[in-house]
Amino acid sequence: MVRKFLYVIAALITLVIVAGIGWALFQKQLMTAALVPTVPFTPQSDASAPDYATPAAWLSRPGFANDPSRWTAPGYDLAKSPKAQTFFITPTTALDRSRWNGDLTDAAANGRLNLFASSQASAFNGSTQVWAPRYRQATIGAFLTDKADATRALDFAYRDVLRAFDAFMAQVPADAPIILAGHSQGSLHLTRLLHDRVAGTLLARRIVAAYVVGWPVSVTADLPALGLPACTTATDSSCILSWQSFAEPADPSQILSLYDRTTGFTGRPRRGTAMLCTNPLTGTRDGTAPAAANRGALVPDAALGSADIVAGRVPAACRPEGLLSVGTAPEGFGRFVLPGNNYHVFDYAMFWANIRADVATRLARFHPS
Repeated sequence: MVRKFLYVIAALITLVIVAGIGWALFQKQLMTAALVPTVPFTPQSDASAPDYATPAAWLSRPGFANDPSRWTAPGYDLAKSPKAQTFFITPTTALDRSRWNGDLTDAAANGRLNLFASSQASAFNGSTQVWAPRYRQATIGAFLTDKADATRALDFAYRDVLRAFDAFMAQVPADAPIILAGHSQGSLHLTRLLHDRVAGTLLARRIVAAYVVGWPVSVTADLPALGLPACTTATDSSCILSWQSFAEPADPSQILSLYDRTTGFTGRPRRGTAMLCTNPLTGTRDGTAPAAANRGALVPDAALGSADIVAGRVPAACRPEGLLSVGTAPEGFGRFVLPGNNYHVFDYAMFWANIRADVATRLARFHPS
């Protein structure tokens, strides 16, 4: 079963690679022509809105028999009686250029959602119960244009996420510790959620950590307005972790070009500001760690046979501008690298076992203030 899971990743990752680009625009002109919708943005009807009071609106939540977020590798166990709850926002899987926001009934997009829940959200199931909403995400074309319609599509998707979070909060125990997590588009929405629902509220006291992975967070232009500080040590709680993975030689120019044109949540320009970088191998801010510190990467390479979780393969070091370097190209991931040696697709997979341990450590040290 585990080998089959890895083979599925290897087969499908070529389909989802475009969905993982976020800020790094892969073959911009070609992809713009192929993926940016040419129709005007039109909000989907209220009838298509997910009802988050019902199980059908969720990809993952308690009680699901075939919950993809409950996948585990050999030697790893699900939490037996988890008290902590994780709200996980999935990355982009909608590739349809005939619309600006995804269709919740799209079988291909839903298949990719299952893949991401299995390879990313599963890192949280050793200590917590995972909830992941289905939402009418902005399609990949929204990241390939400066059209106002793209902003409208992202705003529309975020409204679903916000309603899902409010429903999540209404359904989990009132004293449950909470972990927030996402990737790519999911992390973009998570930054807004932190700003709108956590900053300046009592809810901040219940947040164990927020894993804002695969999306830039400016240390000075964003972080002060998100309601939680950066995680500095591996035992900190009520704090934010963030990283974006590159191999050397890294060329982050595409990310930096877009980053420098935007304004942060504080109202200050992001241009010239450092991005928050947490080393996922150490759990520390701006840390460096050798490959030997990697407890296990989820390697999507069928050639590795039964080597499901491979320890000691991928190092990690935070670069001065806030990107995460994984050294020279790590074995087993090379077929799916984005331009500039961007390993965005594998931000979770390369550090799967360490993230799992990081969650357990922070939760064990968490004491609501």
